[in-house]
Amino acid sequence: MIARAPYLFLLLILLPDLYLDLHYWHHRFPTWKRWLYWMPGLAMVAYTLKLTYEPNFIPDNPTLLYIYLFLLGLLVVPKVVYVLFSLCGLACCKLLRSRRNFGNLIGLFCVPVIWFVLFYGSFVGFQKLEVNRQTFTSRDVPTAFDGYRIVLFSDAHVGTYGGSRQWMLKRAVDSINAQRPDMIVFTGDLQNAHPQELYPQMDILSSLKAKDGVYSVLGNHDYDKYVNCDEAQKVANCRETISRERQMGWTVLLNEHRIIERGKDRLVIAGMENDGEGRYPQLGDINATLRGVSRKEFVIMLEHDPTSWRRKILPHCHAQLTLSGHTHGGQFSLFGWSPTSFKYKEISGMYRAGDRALYVSKGVGGVIPFRFGATGEIVVITLKKK
Repeated sequence: MIARAPYLFLLLILLPDLYLDLHYWHHRFPTWKRWLYWMPGLAMVAYTLKLTYEPNFIPDNPTLLYIYLFLLGLLVVPKVVYVLFSLCGLACCKLLRSRRNFGNLIGLFCVPVIWFVLFYGSFVGFQKLEVNRQTFTSRDVPTAFDGYRIVLFSDAHVGTYGGSRQWMLKRAVDSINAQRPDMIVFTGDLQNAHPQELYPQMDILSSLKAKDGVYSVLGNHDYDKYVNCDEAQKVANCRETISRERQMGWTVLLNEHRIIERGKDRLVIAGMENDGEGRYPQLGDINATLRGVSRKEFVIMLEHDPTSWRRKILPHCHAQLTLSGHTHGGQFSLFGWSPTSFKYKEISGMYRAGDRALYVSKGVGGVIPFRFGATGEIVVITLKKK
């Protein structure tokens, strides 16, 4: 993860300390004290260089990454924010010909706020889980499926639930089963990087039960794109992930669909492979996924990446309801706004286009154990005939 932009991290660490040294430490403290103030930043530089040379996107010991990111929030981000406000204050002083830099005061006020967000998101917010109830109403819902209950969960990232966090995954599974769903669907990112993460969690995940079964699709993390190995090994790892899901009793949909019947009425549950933008896998095939499906059928489409809804699903098929994940709701949201909105149009919740809809789940986990204002969720969706 750090290796993708090491120079950015190094600049974020060093530039604020350089600014503080030139404006404060240099004039007020002897050399030995200045070195003391530089020590945390220099230690973070060494930590950054260590992670830069990790072969995998996520280190084999992910705790190294978790500690690093926590220290960034504790030591680096407050200084970056303080310096930005201080620079803005200096600019205002020059424009207004004032000697009082109010940017320094605002920057100082932000420091405890950042620390609160960091500690709350790491030790409280990530442990929270909510049950979100939604209703999808459509004239296309078959009569026999009026009141049909689907539980959606996404982005489990079970590698983050090792050791003392395993109870959180068990709670999520128990909460899903407690809804007594007709169907359970999972929309991808079961693992962080490789299928070995699934081994200690298989008994828990195998206990998911629904009348019509558990259906899943793969997310970008399930294709082993974040492990430094040859392509043949990546393919083998992906096959093992699929095999493990099937061993747990899940039906993995790889550009294919299944039919659920209630008397003479039918519901189509379809699953398209991950179809993202940029560096994410683009493997979705609408034609293969819905081959043989009549346009009169009611279709629920599973697709990990919500950007595919506008690019591929809306223009090229008639699926009435699409279920996605991937965004995690940004894992940080303040008054309903998340930085993820710069990249995604659909971040979390229900979105509509005419009589068709997309629901984007905030997921239950994440590679990074942090959530603030974007609580993990399982979603109970009830179908209603209009």
